Amino acid sequence: MFEAKKWSVVYLFQLQYLKFERIGSKVTFLACRIHKESHEIVGHKLEQLDLSMLCQGEILIQVHYSGVNYKDALAATGKGAILKRFPLNGGIDLAGIVESSSDKRFNIGDKVLVNGCGLGEIHDGGLSQYARVPAEWVIPLPKGLSLKQSMILGTAGFTAALAIHRMLINDQTPDKGPIAVTGATGGVGSNAISILTGLGFETIAISGRSEHYSFVESLGATKVCSAESLNLSSKPLDKALYGGVIDNVGGQLFSKLVAHTQLWGNVASIGLADTHKYSSTVFPFILRGVSILGISSTNCPMPLRRKIWERLGGDLKPKELTNILTEEIKLKDVSSIFNDLLNRKKHGRIVVNCLD
Repeated sequence: MFEAKKWSVVYLFQLQYLKFERIGSKVTFLACRIHKESHEIVGHKLEQLDLSMLCQGEILIQVHYSGVNYKDALAATGKGAILKRFPLNGGIDLAGIVESSSDKRFNIGDKVLVNGCGLGEIHDGGLSQYARVPAEWVIPLPKGLSLKQSMILGTAGFTAALAIHRMLINDQTPDKGPIAVTGATGGVGSNAISILTGLGFETIAISGRSEHYSFVESLGATKVCSAESLNLSSKPLDKALYGGVIDNVGGQLFSKLVAHTQLWGNVASIGLADTHKYSSTVFPFILRGVSILGISSTNCPMPLRRKIWERLGGDLKPKELTNILTEEIKLKDVSSIFNDLLNRKKHGRIVVNCLD
């Protein structure tokens, strides 16, 4: 049995040689590769990969930029059951240039991006200087975005935009009142605040990290505060204070915000930074017409995924996109970021320069 053998999961972050090189006819490149072994140790070492070691797909991409998400940190440290196969290159985001293509929709030199779709979970991801992916996952770089800007957004910005898109088509309007955004200093929260500000919404940014309040204010938040300072009621239904909610936390805070949501408001459930649990009553739904919108960026249908990315280059492009970027690192340094992310020592978005 598994327990009797006393196996445990080991994750080795293997960073291959920094620059592209050719050894004979093989191209070697840098990648953050995650291994699972039956020893109770965690280590780091340099490793060279070549193109034959990548997962299969019709499109080979030279990755210029990626990003580091909370999910990437969970996968790389083994603190979350994210990866479904090993070894695998981490990273759920990438943006780069098509190196080769067997699909007529894409040509060599095209600027493209990929996010979600199993990237960095069941398929080699974007924390690598090369990636080979199925053609149906690839999205042409939207007008209005550079490769770097698309990764300042990444899955975090895409998720925020997906939530706001769903709220808008469900008749969310500024006159219903401010949108409460929990986890406001994170990648999703900061993107959400900036997008909403550009659309004319007031926002109440909720965070327990007071040292970053000035950062959130720079994104256009109407008010930045802790959850405790709001003095939210524990009643199943109370005074309507918010037009809607974008929640990254879950648990009691989410339940209380739902109880304070305005008539016909929308609450988007995105994350579980506190807990996966949700406890409330049906009163907000049957007495105020409040809607809960589930936001799943990984499983977003491709037609909608393309539409959201097009909007991110247009009307949903964050007003303060540059301010959302708080750090740019080199690929060789990415493994030093994971624990800091998990320990909430980072805020905003971290972009990875895969060429430098």
